Amino acid sequence: MLVLSRKRNESIVIDENIVITVVEVRGDKVRLGIEAPREVPIHRSEVHEAIRTEQAATGSDASAEAVNTPEG
Repeated sequence: MLVLSRKRNESIVIDENIVITVVEVRGDKVRLGIEAPREVPIHRSEVHEAIRTEQAATGSDASAEAVNTPEG
């Protein structure tokens, strides 16, 4: 695992088309802004795991469609 330190308004770039920016740091929480192509699915880990569990239960191997709405 690569571990990076970033301050508010600083970013990291992944593969030239994904940018992750630290939007806010408040106590022990960090808000991140993610810019990525629409076809790249982005989920919190617990949402990702729920999708995988549901796909396994239904026998589906199709990828879940990306939802580009904020997940709180």
